[in-house]
Amino acid sequence: MYTFKKEERLCNKKLISGLFHSGSSFLCYPYRISWMAVPHQSVPVQVLFAVAKKRYKRAVDRNLIKRRMREAYRLHKQQNLYAGLPQSEQQIILSVSYIGKEITDSVFMEKKMLKLLAQLTEQIHAKFAETH
Repeated sequence: MYTFKKEERLCNKKLISGLFHSGSSFLCYPYRISWMAVPHQSVPVQVLFAVAKKRYKRAVDRNLIKRRMREAYRLHKQQNLYAGLPQSEQQIILSVSYIGKEITDSVFMEKKMLKLLAQLTEQIHAKFAETH
């Protein structure tokens, strides 16, 4: 249940460039989220985690932040994202970028991840309500 498998990671270069060119985005400090609905693949949501090299020069810092983001997502995706997704032939691809100025503790990041997932679910429902 609390897993984060390879299929859930967004790796497809075409999908990633499409996401950044024509996806919707919003801010939920310290995260910036870009998301888009695409025709259904194997999993309901694929996600990409990013930390700017410009802001965090050391790889250990970037890796620490990404690890904390992945952990918060892994723990809360099931009840806060998957449960709220509308049943359709669409898959959601999303990018979570860390834009915070300093490295925060995992409790704060987890709390913000919950807020981010709630906002994302609201936006997805609004988008699906428009189209259907």
